[in-house]
Amino acid sequence: MRHLIIFFGSILFTVTSLAQEAYQFTDVIDLEATPVISQGITGTCWSFSSTSFLESEIIRLTGKQVDLSEMYTVRNTYPEKLDNYVMRQGKAQFSEGGLAHDVINSVASYGLVPQEAYSGLFAQETSHNHAELVAVLKSMAQTYVDNPGRKLSKKWRPATEAVLDIYLGQSVDNFTYEGKSYTPESFRKAMKIVPEDYITLTSFTHAPYYESFVLNIPDNWSYGAMYNTPLNELMAAVDNALEKGFSVELDCDVSEATFSSKNGVAVIPDDSVNNEDALTAIYPEKKVTQEYRQDEFENFTTTDDHLMHITGTIKDQNGNTYYKVKNSWGTDEKRNANGGYVYFSEAYMRLKTISVTLHKDAVPNATARKMDL
Repeated sequence: MRHLIIFFGSILFTVTSLAQEAYQFTDVIDLEATPVISQGITGTCWSFSSTSFLESEIIRLTGKQVDLSEMYTVRNTYPEKLDNYVMRQGKAQFSEGGLAHDVINSVASYGLVPQEAYSGLFAQETSHNHAELVAVLKSMAQTYVDNPGRKLSKKWRPATEAVLDIYLGQSVDNFTYEGKSYTPESFRKAMKIVPEDYITLTSFTHAPYYESFVLNIPDNWSYGAMYNTPLNELMAAVDNALEKGFSVELDCDVSEATFSSKNGVAVIPDDSVNNEDALTAIYPEKKVTQEYRQDEFENFTTTDDHLMHITGTIKDQNGNTYYKVKNSWGTDEKRNANGGYVYFSEAYMRLKTISVTLHKDAVPNATARKMDL
């Protein structure tokens, strides 16, 4: 009996040791992307991540690495946000947040410019801090909604533009880049970005599959539509895109304790008792079904928090796949591991992805046909 106890004890020790094995990652797919930068003290991850996505698209389409302006998009989007809020008499979302389609819409309406043509920063400023700007804009928006003069004047739109000019700078109509003159529209064409080529996919059971619908989440202030697909097909679309050389824009939930930029991983342990340890070592993860994903969304455990940029895949030493996700919180090693990237496990992707934006040619043919793309 003593030998039997020792035998089973050794098995338990071996299994426990394997479960607690520290992560060792190896690249599988590593698509070219521009350097990680910080969004600073702003809530504009939607612009930083989607701009990074477009920068990778420019690399794919032209072979050029271009640093695009995030703030040009922000500058052009705020008046539309304010207009939406005021005209709906305050019955709409007005915040710093947004989604990937807001960037695509801005590119379609206002074009693209490089960072050197519009930084959104003034002399002596090295990072973005929109705390005061946002407070001012919210106060203005609420004043217009409250309509203290009992008849809203036509001054509020120019006033909005003036405030944005003061805090971010006047928008640009033309500029010179690498010795050539451009307008934002001609620069967009030169970078071969066609806004109509980009679509958003999601996966929820409360809407018909293979049709587009407006997902009711707070930051969808512009009521952008997304194609709904089964979860397995959503994941297959991401995998297919990466395998074919297309990077992917990601809207996701990062509110979980098992998302850690500091440790550079995002996982869903099968047993929550392992949540903290799983940030540094391999533990079994939950099997995420369509039903479980829907339940977590509808009970507000999964929320729309943050947008990031998927640029590849990696594997750990046990062969588990993770997604390389470029963040916009900078590269300070004390706060951001992996040079500012977070490695998402398959379980985390399945559960915590709100939506993905990608080039329509990256969608698997079978799924594309079902959506009439």
